[in-house]
Amino acid sequence: MKIMVVGGGGREHAIIKNLRKSPKAEVIYALPGNGGIASDAECADIRATDIEAVVDFARAKAIDYAVVAPDDPLAMGCVDALNEAGIRAFGPDKKAAEIEASKIFSKNLMKKYGIPTAGYEVFGESGAALEYLKTSPVPVVIKADGLALGKGVVIAETREEAAEAVRSMMEEKKFGDSGNRIVIEEFLTGPEVSVLSFTDGKTLVPMVSSMDHKRALDGDRGLNTGGMGAVAPNPYYTEEIAERCMKEIFLPTIEAMKAEGRVFKGCLYFGLMLTEEGPKVIEYNCRFGDPETQVVLPLLESDLLEVMEAVTDGRLSETEVKFADKCACCVVLASGGYPGSYEKGCEITMGQMDSNVEVFVAGASLQDEMLKTSGGRVMGVTAVADTLAEAIDSAYRNVKKIEFEKVHYRTDIGKRALEAERK
Repeated sequence: MKIMVVGGGGREHAIIKNLRKSPKAEVIYALPGNGGIASDAECADIRATDIEAVVDFARAKAIDYAVVAPDDPLAMGCVDALNEAGIRAFGPDKKAAEIEASKIFSKNLMKKYGIPTAGYEVFGESGAALEYLKTSPVPVVIKADGLALGKGVVIAETREEAAEAVRSMMEEKKFGDSGNRIVIEEFLTGPEVSVLSFTDGKTLVPMVSSMDHKRALDGDRGLNTGGMGAVAPNPYYTEEIAERCMKEIFLPTIEAMKAEGRVFKGCLYFGLMLTEEGPKVIEYNCRFGDPETQVVLPLLESDLLEVMEAVTDGRLSETEVKFADKCACCVVLASGGYPGSYEKGCEITMGQMDSNVEVFVAGASLQDEMLKTSGGRVMGVTAVADTLAEAIDSAYRNVKKIEFEKVHYRTDIGKRALEAERK
């Protein structure tokens, strides 16, 4: 089969490396891919959001199957356009992708169908939002309605911080039109869990749970990022909690989407908070999370291409989805200064990785046959081992084999998970 993967980050590299294992995969194209992905797929310089060019490429190459990975092209209807061109594709259509593309839609969906989530209010102009904040409890969460590269959420400790976030989103247009409307949400406490799932709109199969590390600096300090690392499985996510989530959140969500005429097919991501009252939804994503994909997919023992096709064809209930009884740790190497301003074009040198380690490239390009930094998050180093402690040690041992100027990474990925294991 000729396969096309739309996207060009660490998540896409993890997907491509896994798809390559399938005996059915003859050639894989990446649009646009990156300098690291180029070693595992044929890259074409086409932006993921240039839907017309993506479809034209798929037609010209007679693509048999496409995987649309990032949120923007999904929200723009890339899967719809591919289907109209007669090309089978993995991912939700535009109507179903609204579950991530609009925070207001997803919050209203949960409220309507009784899916547990934080209390919230919606605002369409800053004056009313600022007035509301004068008496709302703090801390409080401010969310831009639309897509914002995973950065449109502010946890404000004080009313001043909350007001500043409202002005930044609604008046200064920090996230463009995504901040035209906002959600002001109750602040929840408890361990966070990420659960990716395969669903064909009828059957839902959760993947291994994971724990993301959003803050830039050790000790969960510093600015929010797209994610500085992850571990899997998440020790807080017990079998009992998994059963509750399936009954109270996962299945009700796909049923709610079906009832709204928005059947969801693809990877549905549940961002959960395990509160004292039980698990609640913090957010939905309409696609594989990043860096969570980089710790979850290396544990998948089933053929990813077969599972994806089963999702597209509506026969997931007939397909085995099996994960290894092991642990994984991903440490993200970023450019110094990320998520603020950072240098590009730094040469990357890499030693021989251990056999249980994979490197997923996110922000690097090939220049004069040298791999050089081109993004904030440059690569993820993922180790798989029998125990979480071994996976963490292995990941960090191999991280030290990679060098580029002003490289930055957290040194405590998985520390909280290890502490939870000991309890």
